[in-house]
Amino acid sequence: MKTIKQEYKICSKIDRVWEALTNPKEIEAWGAGSAKMDDKVGTKFKLWGGDIHGTNTKVVKNKVLEQDWYGGDWPQPSKVTFTLSEESGPLRSRSEARKIKVVLVHENVPDEEAGNIDEGWKDYYLGPLKDYLEK
Repeated sequence: MKTIKQEYKICSKIDRVWEALTNPKEIEAWGAGSAKMDDKVGTKFKLWGGDIHGTNTKVVKNKVLEQDWYGGDWPQPSKVTFTLSEESGPLRSRSEARKIKVVLVHENVPDEEAGNIDEGWKDYYLGPLKDYLEK
């Protein structure tokens, strides 16, 4: 089993990044297809019409979203953790967005799928989410 770690800097507000990770309408807007999601522990979520599914296991609003993930017919879940933090420093105005650091850690990824999943995070999930929020 492999662990994937990626880090993104998104020019946005932290609550917008959180919404893009947890609100089905926002998830669908950046490209994850039909989604069932919220920011409650125990929620059974589905992305891409159910191709990816699992359970929210830890939720700290605007900070941590931890999930058990299943892809395809995996017998055991992998674990996905999104950690959000705001870069510090002065803003020119109250409406100015800060850089939000999003750290993804995806653990227990089947060895034979790790390369595709690593690229998938960039091409289909966090890359499009970043592009959507920075438009």
